[in-house]
Amino acid sequence: MRTAARFFARAIRFATPLLSIGVCIALIVGFLQFVNRVHALQPPAQPPSAEAIVVLTGGTRGRLDTGLALLRDGVGERLLISGVNRDLSDEALHEALEISPELAACCVDLGRDAQDTLGNASEAAAWAQKWGFRRVLLVTDDYHMPRSYIELRLAMPGVTLVPYPVETRWSNPSAWGNHPGAAGRMAIEYGKFLIVRLREGVIAGLGGDTPSPDPAPAAAHAQAPAVPSERGATE
Repeated sequence: MRTAARFFARAIRFATPLLSIGVCIALIVGFLQFVNRVHALQPPAQPPSAEAIVVLTGGTRGRLDTGLALLRDGVGERLLISGVNRDLSDEALHEALEISPELAACCVDLGRDAQDTLGNASEAAAWAQKWGFRRVLLVTDDYHMPRSYIELRLAMPGVTLVPYPVETRWSNPSAWGNHPGAAGRMAIEYGKFLIVRLREGVIAGLGGDTPSPDPAPAAAHAQAPAVPSERGATE
């Protein structure tokens, strides 16, 4: 018995470093695949049709500008800006984004309940149900799209969700040298993505339906400027 116990103890001591190295390699490979997947998102020749548009706050202002441009071009009937800062008035946001009173009154809704991406999903699902929308365009930064797509698909399984990622400087590895924080931001997003995938796996194990983790690249890229002052929900 003692001999067997010593053998297993030695085997565990030997295997533990190898297992740790294996996990690290798997995480690095997975991160590189995630970066390549995000960077490979390409726009369609024409904006896809949809009944409505959801823009998630946080990240870059390019999300907001892109969503409003799509609305003005008639891509959707109505726009939800989810996760607006509760301390920012409607008037201040409309002025910052150059939203006319007429457009604001007829077609733009501001959601202030969401504090993170999971909250965005809940807020967007309630909004889509209220208006009866069955096909919704999702606008967010490219690096944020894989996780937000899963979150919103889980929250609104009866709605066709069309991803529309907005290009950011952080998703291009060749530009990381000019943006020291870009790799770190992508690594944090990858960690959050893994957590969502883990939760997705638990749901699937309990018999629930889960969406594909790879949203189709159905979005026109719009170069995103720096973080705006109207930032609301965190990611």
